Amino acid sequence: MNNSSIGERLKYQRKIKGYSQEELADRTNVTVRTIQRIEKEEVSPHLNTIKLLAIALDIEVDELVALDDPKEETVKKKWLLLMHATPLAGLILPLLNVLIPLFLWIHKREDNPVYNEHGIKVINFQITVLILAILSFVSLLTIEKWGFFIFISVVPICIGIMLFNIVYVVQKNKCYYPFSIPFLRLKKSRTFVLMALIGMTLLGSCAVQKQETIERLDGSVVTKDSVTAKIHQLMDDAKIYGTAISVFNDNQPVYQKVFGYKDYPNRIPLTDSTNIYGASFSKAVFGVLVMKLVEQGIIDLDTPLESYLPQKIYDYEPQTSWHDDFSSLKEDSLYTKITARMCLAHTTGFKNYRWFEEDYKLRTHWEPGTKFGYSGEGFIYLQVVLEKLTGKGLEQLAQENIFEPLGMKNSAYEWKTRFDKDFALGHDEDAKALKKDKDNEPRGGGTLETTSKDYTKFLTAVLNQELISKESYEEIFTPHIRIRTEKQFYEGEGKITDKYDDINLGYGLGWGYFETPYGKAVFKEGHGSGFVHHSVLFPETGKGIMIMTNFENGNSIFKELLEVVLMDTYTPWEWENYIPYDKK
Repeated sequence: MNNSSIGERLKYQRKIKGYSQEELADRTNVTVRTIQRIEKEEVSPHLNTIKLLAIALDIEVDELVALDDPKEETVKKKWLLLMHATPLAGLILPLLNVLIPLFLWIHKREDNPVYNEHGIKVINFQITVLILAILSFVSLLTIEKWGFFIFISVVPICIGIMLFNIVYVVQKNKCYYPFSIPFLRLKKSRTFVLMALIGMTLLGSCAVQKQETIERLDGSVVTKDSVTAKIHQLMDDAKIYGTAISVFNDNQPVYQKVFGYKDYPNRIPLTDSTNIYGASFSKAVFGVLVMKLVEQGIIDLDTPLESYLPQKIYDYEPQTSWHDDFSSLKEDSLYTKITARMCLAHTTGFKNYRWFEEDYKLRTHWEPGTKFGYSGEGFIYLQVVLEKLTGKGLEQLAQENIFEPLGMKNSAYEWKTRFDKDFALGHDEDAKALKKDKDNEPRGGGTLETTSKDYTKFLTAVLNQELISKESYEEIFTPHIRIRTEKQFYEGEGKITDKYDDINLGYGLGWGYFETPYGKAVFKEGHGSGFVHHSVLFPETGKGIMIMTNFENGNSIFKELLEVVLMDTYTPWEWENYIPYDKK
């Protein structure tokens, strides 16, 4: 194959059709980056890639690249024998007499014109056989006497023709199928399109409904294509240009797609293996990790953390830039009551982070365990105690107990140099890219680096109750504190309301909690540095959804996504401050 001018040919054909590189990528499974590299002649593309581009451009392959020798593979009788003999499998399972030669023809027709010719003749004959079989059955029911003879004669005659051709092709490399209806023709036109339509029609009767649709909480279904179209529409309307979505049915992901860009200003596409800052998704992972350590007997949920250490937490020399400095607690009389349960349920009395204090000093604001107040500092306190107890850092504990067992190879609580190859930037509300923060020290409340593929693995494990016992998951997914505030943050976090009493809004261990007619639901959000995420699982139904965005206004599409994809009208979107883009 001569690729010396393929870049110029592709660019020429693309411009004739009026497509940008992004538009051509959208019409194929070929990435923008690959198209760019082909046009710059930096790569030698695979023949399958060229075929995809040719189909999208509605041209022949040889208009992009000239084949050295279209007959480079000599005729092999084994392939001809397979094409003519495998339809006999249709005697065991109907439709195989068409599907198997159809599959062989698709894969071999480009190798040699003989394969193409024989494949077309076999497929035409076998489709004709199916029609004759149906007509003979109808005649059995409608034509007296002769209908029976027609019915019993069709199959033997067809089998005889097939056996004749098996012998004929071995001896002469030729075939003869009388009575065939020419559904496919040797002349190049739209045979591939016709073949695809026939294949889809035949496969439609065998397709499993779940592969085409998503079942929602109320038992209704929505097609995957309509979900994809809805996501595109919401992203366009809300001006969100980077999103990853995973949907779960029966405890397994049934829909996983990424949309848009990891770097919008430079139009670099997002992929399912692109590193994404997880923000407070970190806390959900940390909650499972802590319960793993509880099972190992390293810590107890209700023993004050202070009692595990040989000296006061504020007497330890800080080893990090700031997060293990608890010197300000020396004058605090309440922190000694804090337990692991209180840290995970956000009832420590600490503010979210110490920099929200006027003097930047950490302190407790109420009796620990009595009131909800979202706090990343509580997770840090528990993390530091665990690190001192085990002699291992958070990153090592997470890798050993969570990431490695689940095969989450692109996840960590700290930046890894390998992430430099493929990472997403956060974007502000004006779609401007923000600088990537790579110097975070591991913190259980908010430094998770992951990918949409990896975090989907984690949520799948949670739904299937892997890593820890059923009893431990029940502990995590039990409300340990009721929430009656108007909002989670900002002005509403101090206002009391009964608005969420119907769903019993509360907090478990690292996960939020509410109740629905379909059982309990557990959720976790993430927000920071231009990334906004949400996940909610319904353990009793095996359903759930994960949404990751790298745009500051990403949560403006969450409410509608939850309703359309899962018929989730129960998530407290106002408490989460998920104000729809068309309501702002």
